[in-house]
Amino acid sequence: MGLNVRKIKLLALILISLAMALWFNLRSSTPSIPTIASSPPKTIRYFERTLPQSIAHILLIPANSRFLVTPALSQKVATVEEFAQKHRAVAILNAGFFDPANQKSTSYIVIQGKLVANPKENERLVNNPNLKPYLSQIFNRTEFRRYLCGQTIRYSIAVHSESPPAGCQLVDAIGAGPRLLPELTLVKEGFVDNANKRDALGSNQLNARTAVGITRDGSVVLVMVAQKPSVSANSGVSLPALADLMKTFGADKAMNLDGGSSSSLYYNGKSFYGKVDLEGNPIKRPVKSVLLVQEN
Repeated sequence: MGLNVRKIKLLALILISLAMALWFNLRSSTPSIPTIASSPPKTIRYFERTLPQSIAHILLIPANSRFLVTPALSQKVATVEEFAQKHRAVAILNAGFFDPANQKSTSYIVIQGKLVANPKENERLVNNPNLKPYLSQIFNRTEFRRYLCGQTIRYSIAVHSESPPAGCQLVDAIGAGPRLLPELTLVKEGFVDNANKRDALGSNQLNARTAVGITRDGSVVLVMVAQKPSVSANSGVSLPALADLMKTFGADKAMNLDGGSSSSLYYNGKSFYGKVDLEGNPIKRPVKSVLLVQEN
């Protein structure tokens, strides 16, 4: 009798060991996708995702952490490394639109409650006859915003004319567009006019792109999608595909930022550039405005 009991116990231990080994192997062989839920609490998470025609660089900034996401503006255009050095930021992502010819912003920017960039003051924008029919839309594009609601910081994405929620005051804002989520506003903000074959952002073409999103719990997702050096002439992501990509990172609100040669991300001492030349070398284009990630 005692011998049978020992045999049963031994058999049970063997079965448990086999089950644990099988579970471990299955877990190790299944590729995991980092998400907000799996991130360590209150800690920035950086990861890359290699896609068929691009490489996505992603930063996840948890809600209610010690980190703030705020805009910054340079008097003259500067690289993300230069912004990082000046502001001692943990991370930098290029942000608003600007005119490379006069180095003036074509996006609204509010910092600490003060309007520091007004596209209506950019003469090359307001005096351009080709853009005149679109000016009212250009001046009401989507913005990434930071509110102070009592003692609570809240991030949001809203059009420029939208008022802050009740009990909240607008602290920071930076415009770009079009909105990606919950819906893609290509016609309204990207000025896509299929009848006249107008698509200023090349929305359906592959290109380097930059975006910011907000998850349901209020965390911020910063994304820079880079071209692949090996297939530079035909790589990147379209705006519809970028919207779908932002969903996979947990965003339920998202907006497009300045892309193409402006696409750039700095994190933890390292810089990533989105656009590459025909030889596959990264194009380091200085920009006018960025989103900073700083310790509060």
